[in-house]
Amino acid sequence: MTDADKGRILLPIARAAISCALGIYRTADESAPWLTEPGACFVTLTQQGGLRGCIGSLSAYRPLLDDLKSNAVSAALFDPRFLPLNEAELACTRIEISLLTPAQPIKFRDEADALSQVHPGKDGVIFEYGHYRSTFLPQVWEQLPRLRQFMAQLKRKAGLPDDFWNEQVKLSRYSVSKFSEPGESQHSTGA
Repeated sequence: MTDADKGRILLPIARAAISCALGIYRTADESAPWLTEPGACFVTLTQQGGLRGCIGSLSAYRPLLDDLKSNAVSAALFDPRFLPLNEAELACTRIEISLLTPAQPIKFRDEADALSQVHPGKDGVIFEYGHYRSTFLPQVWEQLPRLRQFMAQLKRKAGLPDDFWNEQVKLSRYSVSKFSEPGESQHSTGA
C-alpha cells in the first residue's frame, strides 16, 4: 500500500471522528487491517494556513485507529491553546496527519554536538529535561529553518529559556509520513 493510499484512508477517518464529536453523523471506512496495529500520530488542524489545533502521540501505545480518532477529536476540542472547534468552522478546517516512526535517542557530549546531529528539514525532535518536555514535527522546519532558532523555540515550548542547557537534557529524533487534505495552503506549524 502506498502512502497516498494510506492518506485516502486516514484523512476521512479523522474528519469523521471530529464530525461525530461535534454531533454531525459521518462515517469512514475503518476496515484496513493495518489500522489495528500499534501506531503513533499527530493530527494538525489549520484554517486559512494558520494553526487551529495540534495533538498527538510520540509513541505507539495503542492501535493506530484509536490513536488517530482520539488525537483528531483532541486537536479539535481540547488543544488548550484554542477554543473548541465548532460545527460552523469544520468546513473551513483542513486536516493533516503525521504518522511517526519510533523515536531514536541522540547521544551527544554537549549542545554543540547535539545540534550537529540534528537534520534540519527532516527530523522531528523531542526535547526532555526533568518534567519539561516538548516536540516539533519535521514540518516546523518550514517556519523555523535555522537550527539554533528551531532549538530555542523547542526549549521555549517546553517552558525553559531559549539559551537553557544542562548535561541532563535528552534529545530524540523521529521522522513522519505526512498526509494533508487538499484545499488551502499546505503550510502548518505542526506544533
